[in-house]
Amino acid sequence: MTKRGGKSGEWLQQFVFVGPGLIVFSIIVLVPFLLGFYYSFTEWNGLDLNKAQWTGMDNLNRIFMRDDKFWAAFGFTLRFTAVTVLASNLLAFLLALMLTRALKTRNLLRTVFFVPNVIGGILLGYIWQFIFTKGFKTIGEMTGWSFFEQPWLGTAGTGFWGLVIVFVWQSAGYMMVIYIAALTGVPKDMLEAATIDGAGYWQSIRKVTLPLIMPAVTVCLFLTISNAFKMFDLNLSLTKGGPGTSTQSLAYNIYAEALVNNRYGLGTAKAMLFFLAVSLIAVTQVWLTKRKEVEA
Repeated sequence: MTKRGGKSGEWLQQFVFVGPGLIVFSIIVLVPFLLGFYYSFTEWNGLDLNKAQWTGMDNLNRIFMRDDKFWAAFGFTLRFTAVTVLASNLLAFLLALMLTRALKTRNLLRTVFFVPNVIGGILLGYIWQFIFTKGFKTIGEMTGWSFFEQPWLGTAGTGFWGLVIVFVWQSAGYMMVIYIAALTGVPKDMLEAATIDGAGYWQSIRKVTLPLIMPAVTVCLFLTISNAFKMFDLNLSLTKGGPGTSTQSLAYNIYAEALVNNRYGLGTAKAMLFFLAVSLIAVTQVWLTKRKEVEA
């Protein structure tokens, strides 16, 4: 009886503390995900549940065989992710190196660089839309520099780099904070030993500092990859996928398919493929960078 009572008490304890969170998670995440998986095999307009017709693999066949816009958006998203992940982490790491030095204004500078991450993506996009269309134009007229006179959101090439600039500007500050926390934890004696052995500043960074902060690199790469793949709000507020669909991200393509074209079943099928692609890339990245982690 005592053992049974003890097990019952453990189950009751688990239910009290874990149960509410599990129920909320199931309602908000798990159930919608399973329903989305079901609707990806249907033809449905997203409005009337009774009109969701089971079509089997038709949506997937259409995506793989006849949907050029989806694959164009996928290619755009891959290029965008590759550029922004590299640029965001490189800029964040350089800022972290600078702001871990004995600068009088380093706390102020940390705050300044972190603030863009606090601003919502839609608001940030409209702010930069004004900067690209009005601010840069004015600077170009005053200085005559062709860099500022380009149609920053008017062509496929400049639209791509406009999105890259805003994304890097927004995300670098957050990654900088993670790198700062990692850099402050690097043992000073190891850096001093490397200096005594004749290593220069950048040699110490490459041979000592980077291997020791690989856990932070793993986290930052994971966050930037997932955020870049999911980029939607900046795409919506800056270019709306234009001109045409030349700067349409994968997330925006799914949104347009499901909520603009009212093809919810097809849009959900794209979302499932999107989920699988991001999961595979993120898991591979974590596995590769985890192998390079060392202990101090």
